[in-house]
Amino acid sequence: MTKSNVSKQTRNKWLIDAGLLSSALIAAISGIYFLFLPVGGYQGGRNPTYGIMILFERHTWEDIHTWVGVAMIAIALIHLILHWSWVVSMAKRTWKEWTGKADPMNGRGRYNLIVNTVIAVSFVLTALSGIYFLFFPGSGGAVTPVVLFSQAVWDLIHTWAGVALIIAAVLHFAIHWKWVTKVTRNVFQKFSPKKTGQQLGEGAVS
Repeated sequence: MTKSNVSKQTRNKWLIDAGLLSSALIAAISGIYFLFLPVGGYQGGRNPTYGIMILFERHTWEDIHTWVGVAMIAIALIHLILHWSWVVSMAKRTWKEWTGKADPMNGRGRYNLIVNTVIAVSFVLTALSGIYFLFFPGSGGAVTPVVLFSQAVWDLIHTWAGVALIIAAVLHFAIHWKWVTKVTRNVFQKFSPKKTGQQLGEGAVS
């Protein structure tokens, strides 16, 4: 029996990425629920989706979206720390390119940089607006304080930044698909069968 050749550092990064992916999927699914089943209206009124339940009650979906979102922010911060050297390196590389001190990066590198930039910006906007709603849910008839923007504007920011984040994350996942499949296979393949002398001898017979 032979152990998997995945290093401890790579395994830890895979675990963080797996946690980030899992929380992102749950946050995205619950977010899509709210996108297509918005709050408002009353039974028999103008909102035809009033009272529709899919798997859970609406307040359960809200709890799932909120606390999985909090977990996602925490995991994303760890992910950023682990990849901080890459962020600094790409920032320096881009600055040198803009100032004419370095040759332009290839198409794949530029595409990867654009996708990661969209992920970073949309994630920050989604996280900030999500934190706003965590502290100012605007329920129970309470007056929601205006922090930079109105609640309606924060809601638009959270919704469409989240949509942009989902699209960019899918593209990011596609770019790194080979790494994902390779490392995932190695992580789960902790042990692989070792050929016995008899099997090796049988394989040599023509």
